[in-house]
Amino acid sequence: MVLAAPSSARPPRDAHKIDELELARWLEMHVEDCRGGGRVSALQFKGGQSNPTYWVGFTGNDGHEAQFVLRKKPPGQLLPSAHAVEREYRVIHALGEANVPVPRAIALCDDSSILGTPFFMMNYVPGRIFWDPRLLDVASSEERRAIYDDLVRALAMLHQVDYAAASLVDYGRVGGFVERQVARWSKQYEASRTSEVPAMEALLTHLRSHVPQNDETTLVHGDYRLDNVIIAPDRPKALAIIDWELSTLGHPISDLAYLCMGYHLALPGRGSLVGADLKGLGIPSEAEVIEAYCQHTGRGGIEHWPYFMAFGIFRLAAIAQGVYKRSLQGNASSDQASMYGAAVFALADLGCSMLGIRY
Repeated sequence: MVLAAPSSARPPRDAHKIDELELARWLEMHVEDCRGGGRVSALQFKGGQSNPTYWVGFTGNDGHEAQFVLRKKPPGQLLPSAHAVEREYRVIHALGEANVPVPRAIALCDDSSILGTPFFMMNYVPGRIFWDPRLLDVASSEERRAIYDDLVRALAMLHQVDYAAASLVDYGRVGGFVERQVARWSKQYEASRTSEVPAMEALLTHLRSHVPQNDETTLVHGDYRLDNVIIAPDRPKALAIIDWELSTLGHPISDLAYLCMGYHLALPGRGSLVGADLKGLGIPSEAEVIEAYCQHTGRGGIEHWPYFMAFGIFRLAAIAQGVYKRSLQGNASSDQASMYGAAVFALADLGCSMLGIRY
């Protein structure tokens, strides 16, 4: 039998090629399924742009086969705290012990001499990743609704983990998350400002002066959306939450708000639920997602929901402004980076409208 690589994996880009012989030797020493040695094939997934991510197929000298996922720091000079795959490994390992749906953490290598940068191995989870939130490739409205229901259930499971019991009490700062995030992204925006955006100024001022007082701290994913969850190939079940590089201790409603962004706008490279026939598709409304989350977490409701949504949009606008400034300097990574300048105006206006702000 020959291992079949997933269709989303391709030969690694030149800058991201890894030494398969060296990896095979390391796996033989550190991974139980690879004892006895064998051959390795490594292909790169199209996602995971920040930390390169690979499908690894292993064929043992005795003929047995295994599949893994390898995630590593990119090559080159990095900021000390950036691309912390060691941190990702730590949280995935802890959450697996807490029965949150994540890939199984297998082994961490912090020795850069093996593959050039630190990396970790986790099990390969076969399944579906949906980039379009309308789930047009799903056959029935009943299955679409069930997928969204389980997406919310998985998020609720994450937020109910006792981070102290999971030895993650030092995984971030306890308390004050929203205030710190507003300050951080305000600073980022100010540093990349290229023109006056009245809506952005009004939004920034409001967010600074109306930080919700109902502070909470849980583990948060930081980038929780449909395409960061692997759905089972044959049923509407969330098998594994992936891409944990932005995870920390924070306010859980920030995750829920980010999940609901698609009801209001289209994120780059992804579809949108704006204007979609939700009832016909079987996809729950934003209000139904909030209600389901409250049921799973035992909440009576969500306070300050417009604020959290507006903050999420402000964060996106600040990111867009940074991309736009880099495009003006001629070093942005996207050929379409200049389009982000218009996005800043549109996003800021949307955030203001959510809060009823006139400017």
